Amino acid sequence: MTRANNLALVGIALAVAFVHLMTNGRYGFHRDEFQFLSDARHLDWGFVAYPPFTPFVERVGLQLFGVSLVGLRLFSVIAQAVAIVVTGLMARELGGGRLAQVTAALTVATSGLPVFEGTEFQYSSFDYLWWVLIAYFVIRLLKTENPRWWLAIGVFVGLGLMTKYTIVFFIAGIVGGMMLSPARRYFVSGWFWGGVAVALVIFAPNFLWQVKHGFISVHFLQHIHVRDVRQGRANGFVLDQFKICANLVAAPLWIAGVICFFRDRRYRMLGWMYVVPLALFAFGKGRGYYLAAAYPMLLAMGAVVGERWVASMKRPRRLAVEGLFFTGVVAWGVLAYAILVPLASDGPLRQFALKINGDMREEFGWDELVRTVAGIRDSLPAEQRSIVGVLTGNYGEQGAVEILGPAYHLPMPISMTNSAWLRGYPPVPPSTLIVVGFSRDAADRAFTSCRLAGHNGNSEGVKNEESQSHPDIFLCGSPRLPWPEFWKEYQNYG
Repeated sequence: MTRANNLALVGIALAVAFVHLMTNGRYGFHRDEFQFLSDARHLDWGFVAYPPFTPFVERVGLQLFGVSLVGLRLFSVIAQAVAIVVTGLMARELGGGRLAQVTAALTVATSGLPVFEGTEFQYSSFDYLWWVLIAYFVIRLLKTENPRWWLAIGVFVGLGLMTKYTIVFFIAGIVGGMMLSPARRYFVSGWFWGGVAVALVIFAPNFLWQVKHGFISVHFLQHIHVRDVRQGRANGFVLDQFKICANLVAAPLWIAGVICFFRDRRYRMLGWMYVVPLALFAFGKGRGYYLAAAYPMLLAMGAVVGERWVASMKRPRRLAVEGLFFTGVVAWGVLAYAILVPLASDGPLRQFALKINGDMREEFGWDELVRTVAGIRDSLPAEQRSIVGVLTGNYGEQGAVEILGPAYHLPMPISMTNSAWLRGYPPVPPSTLIVVGFSRDAADRAFTSCRLAGHNGNSEGVKNEESQSHPDIFLCGSPRLPWPEFWKEYQNYG
């Protein structure tokens, strides 16, 4: 029975992975992926926008696959597949049979944020997995009352801190859950403090990097949060819990999961592990998807409760309820995949996805941008070509020129955004600049002698940030300020 259940869970995960592997090479890299690719070529114990784990994995991917969409995104696909299986295992640990395990795994496999995580190489893909694994080991801890599980929890808390700083909200949930439940007894356990020590040892290199750089990531996160609130990206937080974080049809399951965790004295800590970060994100105006990784544990418990509920029904009614539920779950999943996964290379389905999915639109035009920049460079007199530089306004443009530019013999781009700013400008700054990602007014304010040299767009006619917000490319002279002053003045977080 256990082997058959395992095969069912693995089968769901493999089916999802197959869909992603067949579609992940369809369009191009996302802007965020270019930042990871660039940072992967400059490994360090920290980066302005995030801790070092994700660029390190990307560096491994570059060594194995080169600049390959499918190859580099494989790690995200694996992370999503493992999260699906572990969710089913959580249902098993909570007392669920095959129906509960399959239900839990399937609802995660058809939820919006997990589906998205398999389509791009993002730090949130690994962050999601760490949250799920932490919840699984907490369940093992509470079920077995074996405090040695704190060491496993500490390992994945440490990896979470090395992946995405928002895991501190989940850590707050763990500590709060301990304080507000019978699990408080573990505060006097040496194994708990051993887990804390393991997490801190793993996180220590990044912490020391932050100290060395004046906690620059804190300033970055403050800036990004203010921007998100100003632009309304934090709006709709409650609605996002239903339509993005989990399969909408499965909402009764995760709601039941929350209730049952609180009603169960042994597992009450897990209820607080959801409610505490929920409250912190809601009052702190976090983005809706930040809490998505907390839902697998709720869906697992809800699936167990649902299994017991339908088991009490007569067969005709049970089959009707199960059929209606799974039809709804699959229907929502089909919609999620149609919007988030590049299922079609052209036609109405692609147009439908591009209309709704802004992230997908950001996968177009990068090759053409780099080719256009190379064409501008090649149009210059020979004496200018050797001294021209490429200066970019955002990390996507910078990463695209750095990763795709060598095919055109373009120089290393200059960028004032995030970790590229930390790396500085060339020892001998260029006197002629191809400027990408600036408006005409911004270019004229920052540089001398600017003229329009080309346009940024894509042959597919897809309207995205690059084609709409940064449509022009300029050829300019040196910055109006001396380079050291210019570099300090124009530091950018994005």
